[in-house]
Amino acid sequence: MRHHNKNRTLGRDVNQRRALLKSLMYSLLVHEGMTTTLAKAKEMRPHMEKLITKGKTDTLASRKLVYSRLGESNASKKLFSDIAPRYAERNGGYTRIIKMPRRKSDSAEMARIEFV
Repeated sequence: MRHHNKNRTLGRDVNQRRALLKSLMYSLLVHEGMTTTLAKAKEMRPHMEKLITKGKTDTLASRKLVYSRLGESNASKKLFSDIAPRYAERNGGYTRIIKMPRRKSDSAEMARIEFV
């Protein structure tokens, strides 16, 4: 039973879902904006916001945690050098989700997620 289990499964098992979220967060950090489905964007948003909050405190422990969540060194370097200092005075709400027209092939709800 799935009592109190509110996260979206996105039609994948646990390991595939973690890999998908990791690659989505990597792409968002590198390109600073991306177009994906609405469900994936809504599921990625809290994970990304927690990483940015960790990036605001530049310690070795936070660097190791971010690296373990992303798995890419250049994305974590960009997070600590460019993106996190941009939001030093902001208390959350680092990303915005903009709904876009549905995809024609399968009529999926699309959204653009980007940094504020």
